[in-house]
Amino acid sequence: MPPVSSEAGRARARFTFLGPEGTFTEAALRQIPEVAESDVTPSSSVISALAAVRAGDADYAMVPIENSVEGGVSATLDDVASGDDLQILAEVLVPISFVLVGREGIGLDEVCRITTHTHAWAQVRGWADAHLPSAEFTPASSTAAGARLLLPQPHDDGTAAPAFDAAVCAPLVAEQTGLPVLAERIEDTAGAVTRFVLVGRPGPLPEPTGSDKTTLTVPLPDDHPGALLEILEQFSTRGINLSRIESRPTGSGLGQYFFSIDLEGHLAEERVQAALAALHRIFPGVRFLGSYPRAVERMVKVPTHMSDAAYRSGREWVAGLLQR
Repeated sequence: MPPVSSEAGRARARFTFLGPEGTFTEAALRQIPEVAESDVTPSSSVISALAAVRAGDADYAMVPIENSVEGGVSATLDDVASGDDLQILAEVLVPISFVLVGREGIGLDEVCRITTHTHAWAQVRGWADAHLPSAEFTPASSTAAGARLLLPQPHDDGTAAPAFDAAVCAPLVAEQTGLPVLAERIEDTAGAVTRFVLVGRPGPLPEPTGSDKTTLTVPLPDDHPGALLEILEQFSTRGINLSRIESRPTGSGLGQYFFSIDLEGHLAEERVQAALAALHRIFPGVRFLGSYPRAVERMVKVPTHMSDAAYRSGREWVAGLLQR
């Protein structure tokens, strides 16, 4: 994990995360050693967490970016691709398991209205169809926020009944809120994992470790035959493996897309520099989002002819020809 620090003039770094307390995102943030000696504030959404970093109200934000079942988290992928530049400093993996909590006094057979985050719902949909086929689902901003909607809600004219009967959340949220657990381990796929990223404002890169990722986005100014091939060729010809590639709409109109990409390697490597330089030449809007250590170490085997030494040797050979 790369070291993080406060900005000059402040003794403590400021972190924010997709809240409220008890989310899987908070569990991911707590894996950052420096958090124990820092100020931590939850944000109501991914967008507000990243906005706090851009505005200087937080130094770092922890947000979800990918799930092993549902794929990329669109709110994160879209937000980091637009607006002021941000930089990914680290990634954290968190195993995911869900419980169904209910409001006080309700049984499993009485549940009609359920709330949770859309990614959580996607991971328990099979269980819900089998056990609660008639229940109506309403999205929440996070799993923890959905669970807290089951608590009595204060109003000016007294306390109102919760708007939902049950929520899907982490076991930690059930412990924190005291809400009764109606069912445990309700995820459809055992062993699911969510990937989170620690994001800050652009600055020095973490040192290369040999087990690194680089994240970038590549916009398509126009959709034409071979556009994706043009992108992929820049990596394949340099021996760079892609661990993730997703297309996302730009929001500018139908048919307007950008690609969000994770590649194996660090910007300090010659082959990665060459690939990004070529991409920038073809697609000037390419956005570099950071090079950082993999959460699970897996050393990248670079072919001899793609090594930094091979690139330097090639440049020196050409320079010698020009000096004749």
